[in-house]
Amino acid sequence: MRKYAFREDPEAPQVRINERIRLSPVRLVDDEGNQVGVVPVEEALALAREKGLDLVEVASTSRPIVCKIMDYGRFRYEQEKKAREAKKQQHSVEVKEVKYRPNINIHDFDTKTRRARKFLDQGKHVKVTIMFRMREMRRPENGFDLLRRVAEDLADVAKVDRMPDRLEGRDLTMVIRPLKKN
Repeated sequence: MRKYAFREDPEAPQVRINERIRLSPVRLVDDEGNQVGVVPVEEALALAREKGLDLVEVASTSRPIVCKIMDYGRFRYEQEKKAREAKKQQHSVEVKEVKYRPNINIHDFDTKTRRARKFLDQGKHVKVTIMFRMREMRRPENGFDLLRRVAEDLADVAKVDRMPDRLEGRDLTMVIRPLKKN
């Protein structure tokens, strides 16, 4: 006996087919899409078998339930294809983070800003964080000045999405996004 038996995806909606449809009568739609009418489930199954196809429950919430005569394998393929297309249409934005310190050297500033520019060129949003330590917290205006400098340096490729108005804990965080390409 196998240790792990094959199981179908539990999150997939369960569609009843053939003998698993127990509610009678059903509203039947044939394989060409024509309404047959309200018939007993046994008669619908007989019609499906006669054509060599399956009886598939299409709408389980309506009364009587709607069943269609079709090839179940093809139906599942179409459903999976629709799900793949829907997943492709979803657009998730990747956010990269670049961290600065308020007393950063010019060379380090240029390097980190170049890295942020690279992320923006790839179409990713960039979260710019200024991290403060102990005594640096006394002068948050240094962090705001640094954020403004970053925004000015990247103004040709990015737009500020969210600029902070105050310190959040020990950090200042700004989010910038790439400009639309024409």
